[in-house]
Amino acid sequence: MENGFSARVLTDSVSPAGIRLTTLEVRFPRFVLSEFNTHRTFSRNSSSSRAVPTKKMIERVLQNPAMPVEWGVNKPGMSASEALSDAQAQEAKAEWLRARDSAVQHVRNMQQFNVHKQVVNRMLEPFMWHTVIVTATEWGNFFALRCAPNAQPEIRVAAELMRDAMAASAPRSVAIDEWHLPLVQDDERDFPIEDLKKISAARCARVSYLTHDGNRDVDKDIELCERLRADRHLSPFEHVATPSGDDGSHANFRGWVQMRKEIEGELRSISSL
Repeated sequence: MENGFSARVLTDSVSPAGIRLTTLEVRFPRFVLSEFNTHRTFSRNSSSSRAVPTKKMIERVLQNPAMPVEWGVNKPGMSASEALSDAQAQEAKAEWLRARDSAVQHVRNMQQFNVHKQVVNRMLEPFMWHTVIVTATEWGNFFALRCAPNAQPEIRVAAELMRDAMAASAPRSVAIDEWHLPLVQDDERDFPIEDLKKISAARCARVSYLTHDGNRDVDKDIELCERLRADRHLSPFEHVATPSGDDGSHANFRGWVQMRKEIEGELRSISSL
């Protein structure tokens, strides 16, 4: 969509027990990320404002700032029920953009003091688009809450796109001892399964299956995976999973066991030596 919202299914799987596991890439305004993160059944990795050069971040918020999709009249309670007039909405939008411009100027001022991007980039977050890779077996509560009319409009738009993307997707059957492998491409599936698991986890951590120059690099993916494991950054290993053979709960998934469990077991064995 031109305004920046998007949702697409990356990998969609169903276990022999009939339990669906779906991974999506979702884009929405950064200012509703905290609401998205309240859903504890989700495994997720996000693009990081700490990692992006400040110059590039400024270009993004100037060219395509994240903005509210509705301008409601203030009232008691968490949700607006009446929209501002067109003239008032235009004034509100202009004020939002003036706040964006002010934030950009303050960031540029702080750059003169050589302040690290992990600090100055935070000032731009209200105006940023945010990309998340999310994997889950349980979606009902999220869609019930976030597609509701009284949900924050920006997260409602994202949730509706996610729901529609899942409705249009047909999950692939995954047998016991096979794996759900987000961002692994069809022409790579002949690689050894242990390599594919590492590649998938690394690409989820990167929140993209392509390197910055637009080319896949399997060796770099595996190298990143090993570094994540050594540094104990384990959330990317949650997206890679295998059917459990039952419909019981395994961490935040039902009927699927995450690669993270494998890694944690290996790390505990090392620690006990």
